[in-house]
Amino acid sequence: MSDRPVYESITLEREGGVCRLTLARPDTLNALTHAMMVEIGDAVDRIARDQTCRIVVLRGAGGNFCAGGDINAMKSIPPPPRPGEEDPLYAPYRLFGDVLQALDGLPQAVVALVEGAAVGGGLGMVCCADAVIVRADAKFGIPEPRAGFIPSQMIPFLIRRVGPGRARHLAVTSDRIDGREAHRIGLADRCCEDAASLEAALAETLTSILGSAPGAVATVKRLIVESEGRPLEEILDAAGKALVERLRSPDAAEGMAAFLEKRPPRWAK
Repeated sequence: MSDRPVYESITLEREGGVCRLTLARPDTLNALTHAMMVEIGDAVDRIARDQTCRIVVLRGAGGNFCAGGDINAMKSIPPPPRPGEEDPLYAPYRLFGDVLQALDGLPQAVVALVEGAAVGGGLGMVCCADAVIVRADAKFGIPEPRAGFIPSQMIPFLIRRVGPGRARHLAVTSDRIDGREAHRIGLADRCCEDAASLEAALAETLTSILGSAPGAVATVKRLIVESEGRPLEEILDAAGKALVERLRSPDAAEGMAAFLEKRPPRWAK
C-alpha cells in the first residue's frame, strides 16, 4: 500500500508486515453505515493486493468493536419499488455480504481483537477472522430481530464459525453472551481478562503467525474455505495438488533447510 488511503470512518495503518484496520466511529460504537461498508471493502481490496502485508488486525476504536448497523442511518428508507423493479434497499445491504466474503477470503491471516460490543454485522466480521481474541467482558449477539429486522449477510459466516444450532439460538433469542461464553462455544479462540492481557495475547498471536510462510498460510486458508460443501474426494484431490505446489515452492525449500539447520526461516526474522 504505497499510497496511504484516507478514510472517514475507518483507518488503515501499516507496521512492518502487519496492517491494522480499525473501525473508527467511536461515538456510535463503530456502528456500520453504507459509506463505512464501502470504505471497509476498499481497504480489504487494497490489502488483498498487497503482497508485503502478512497479517490484518481488525478492531474497533474507543473500546468497542462494532455495534452492528447504524439505526439512525437506516431510518430513511426509500419508497417501495414499482412492480417488476428491484427494491432499492437490496443493493446497499447485499454489498455488505460482498465485503464479508472479501474479508473472509483474504490470503493474509486476519486477527480480530474484540472489546465491548460486537453484534450484528460486527459479529459477522469477527466470524471472518482466522484468530479471534476477546476480552471477557465483551458482548456478542444478534439484536436485530428485536427491532423487527435481521442481519442477513452475516448469517452464513456465523453458522460456519459456531454451527447451525448455536447460530439459531443466538438469532432466535437475541441473547447477548460475554467473552467467556464466546470462547466456550468456539466463537473466540482466546479470552482475556483485561486490556494488558489482550495486547499480550495479540503479540503472541502475531509472533506465531509470522513464523509460518505467507504462501502456506494463504493456501491452507483457501483450502479450508473451499472445502465447505464439496465432496470429500474433490477436497482431497485439491489438497493434494496444493501440497505438491507448496513442496515445489522456494518457501518449502527454505522452511525445511531452516528446520534441519536449527534456525528461523527467513520469513520469521
